[in-house]
Amino acid sequence: MAKYDLSTTTLGALLEDPEVVAIMEKHAPGITSNPMLGMAKGMPAAQAVGMAGNIIGSDQAAAIQDEISAL
Repeated sequence: MAKYDLSTTTLGALLEDPEVVAIMEKHAPGITSNPMLGMAKGMPAAQAVGMAGNIIGSDQAAAIQDEISAL
């Protein structure tokens, strides 16, 4: 069973996990310090990462979701 359900876990909750932060930084360096991230912390992670695809690219967003889902 996956550690996180991206459809219900908020982005803010994910950012409290150093392993998740490392995954995000690996695929999109600097993303976890982006000021726009603060507005998305209350969103379900899948929604926030999906929206980030416009900023970081859909391939990177998909890779982040895949790796977090595999935890």
